[in-house]
Amino acid sequence: MKIRKSIAAVLAVIVLLAVGGWLWQQSQKDKPLTLYGNVDIRTVNMSFRVSGRLEALNVDEGDAIKAGQELGTLDRAPYVNALHQAEANAQAAQAQYDLVKAGYRAEEIAQAAAAVRQAQAAAAYAQNFYQRQQGLWKTRVIPANDLENARSSRDQAQANLKAAQDKLNQFRTGNRPQEIAQAKASLAQAAARVAQSKLDLQDTTLVAPSDGTLLTRAVEPGTMLNAGNPVLTLSLTRPVWVRAYIDEINIGQAQPGQTVLIYTDGRPDKPYQGKIGFVSPTAEFTPKTVETPDLRTDLVYRLRIIVTDPDNALRQGMPVTVHFSDGARNDRR
Repeated sequence: MKIRKSIAAVLAVIVLLAVGGWLWQQSQKDKPLTLYGNVDIRTVNMSFRVSGRLEALNVDEGDAIKAGQELGTLDRAPYVNALHQAEANAQAAQAQYDLVKAGYRAEEIAQAAAAVRQAQAAAAYAQNFYQRQQGLWKTRVIPANDLENARSSRDQAQANLKAAQDKLNQFRTGNRPQEIAQAKASLAQAAARVAQSKLDLQDTTLVAPSDGTLLTRAVEPGTMLNAGNPVLTLSLTRPVWVRAYIDEINIGQAQPGQTVLIYTDGRPDKPYQGKIGFVSPTAEFTPKTVETPDLRTDLVYRLRIIVTDPDNALRQGMPVTVHFSDGARNDRR
């Protein structure tokens, strides 16, 4: 009898443990999923695209920054001078292009035609003189040197006439297409230098790319800066993202667009609203910032949760707790 009672007691304990385990398992299934994470830290290191002497900084660490706000300036004088020079070169290139494209003026063509007539007269006189000298040489009235001189003068006059005629033809035809194309290319280069000079001058002003809070002021006015040297660090405040991690067992509960509740230690009874915006397609080891001990050595998937109603109390890097709603869980079962 005692043995039977012991066996019955053991069986009862086993049944109770099985029932308790089942009830605990059911309670865990019905319990909303809870994740732990942090408000994502997103910063922009701002610098000038051109080099120069820092003339002024208009903001200090901790200031609230608006998109498009002027944060600082470099000394503009060298870039103003460079722009003026580029504009003058562009004007000269434009004038040269217009001159080459228009060709020669009527006055220049008339002068070239007059030079041809003058060269024709000189060539005709030289030809006649040479012929007279030939007759005199045949009768041995003049020496051979005089005949050679007359021949040279005739040849020179004919060469001058040919040069004058070629120049007149050039003036009447205008410039070659290659010369016009070269002048046009020079004009385009000059215009590009003007555009670049304007951009360089514009880049002497540092403008905020978006809203945020100034974290770091790395240099002070008077500093000589190279292009790309960090000057200010801006912490972006919008949009606010929460970085959290979920294990493979529960990843099916995290779907893009799903609504979640975000709690902070400072507002335990007043959660923020959030939506899952991104679920990483690759697994990674849980980072140390996740505080749940049972997940620290597991492979998890990163979530990006967008806070839809952020305020100034939600700071970057702040630890948060993410609760999935019961309704969202039950809809997926």
